[in-house]
Amino acid sequence: MAVVQLKVPSIACDVCAKTITEGILQQEPDSKVTVDVTSKTVRVETEASEESIRQIITTVGHTVE
Repeated sequence: MAVVQLKVPSIACDVCAKTITEGILQQEPDSKVTVDVTSKTVRVETEASEESIRQIITTVGHTVE
Protein backbone atom coordinates (compact mmCIF):
# COMPACT_ATOMS: atom_id res chain seq x y z
CA MET A 1 0.00 0.00 0.00
CA ALA A 2 1.12 3.52 -0.75
CA VAL A 3 0.78 6.43 1.65
CA VAL A 4 -0.90 9.60 0.42
CA GLN A 5 -0.69 12.67 2.65
CA LEU A 6 -2.61 15.79 1.68
CA LYS A 7 -3.16 19.26 3.14
CA VAL A 8 -6.90 20.01 3.36
CA PRO A 9 -7.31 23.61 4.63
CA SER A 10 -11.11 23.37 4.74
CA ILE A 11 -11.02 20.89 7.68
CA ALA A 12 -12.54 22.76 10.63
CA CYS A 13 -13.81 20.11 13.05
CA ASP A 14 -14.31 16.45 13.85
CA VAL A 15 -17.43 16.36 11.66
CA CYS A 16 -15.28 17.40 8.69
CA ALA A 17 -12.82 14.63 9.56
CA LYS A 18 -15.64 12.08 9.76
CA THR A 19 -17.10 13.20 6.42
CA ILE A 20 -13.72 12.85 4.69
CA THR A 21 -12.98 9.49 6.33
CA GLU A 22 -16.38 8.05 5.41
CA GLY A 23 -16.11 9.35 1.84
CA ILE A 24 -12.73 7.70 1.33
CA LEU A 25 -13.73 4.41 2.97
CA GLN A 26 -16.92 4.24 0.89
CA GLN A 27 -14.83 4.29 -2.31
CA GLU A 28 -11.70 2.55 -0.97
CA PRO A 29 -12.83 0.24 1.87
CA ASP A 30 -9.39 -1.36 2.38
CA SER A 31 -7.73 2.01 3.05
CA LYS A 32 -6.57 3.27 6.43
CA VAL A 33 -7.49 6.94 6.92
CA THR A 34 -6.12 9.35 9.52
CA VAL A 35 -7.36 12.95 9.65
CA ASP A 36 -5.58 15.50 11.83
CA VAL A 37 -7.95 18.42 12.40
CA THR A 38 -5.27 20.60 14.04
CA SER A 39 -2.75 20.34 11.19
CA LYS A 40 -5.51 20.03 8.55
CA THR A 41 -3.93 16.94 7.00
CA VAL A 42 -5.32 13.69 5.67
CA ARG A 43 -3.11 10.59 5.58
CA VAL A 44 -4.32 7.57 3.66
CA GLU A 45 -2.71 4.15 3.30
CA THR A 46 -4.27 2.90 0.09
CA GLU A 47 -3.90 1.14 -3.23
CA ALA A 48 -5.72 4.08 -4.88
CA SER A 49 -3.87 6.88 -6.67
CA GLU A 50 -3.31 10.26 -5.08
CA GLU A 51 -5.58 11.76 -7.74
CA SER A 52 -8.41 9.39 -6.73
CA ILE A 53 -8.08 10.41 -3.08
CA ARG A 54 -8.04 14.11 -4.07
CA GLN A 55 -11.23 13.63 -6.10
CA ILE A 56 -13.00 11.86 -3.24
CA ILE A 57 -12.11 14.65 -0.79
CA THR A 58 -13.31 17.27 -3.28
CA THR A 59 -16.54 15.34 -3.91
CA VAL A 60 -17.41 15.37 -0.19
CA GLY A 61 -17.03 19.17 -0.18
CA HIS A 62 -13.46 19.93 0.85
CA THR A 63 -10.54 21.72 -0.77
CA VAL A 64 -7.18 20.01 -1.26
CA GLU A 65 -3.95 21.99 -1.64
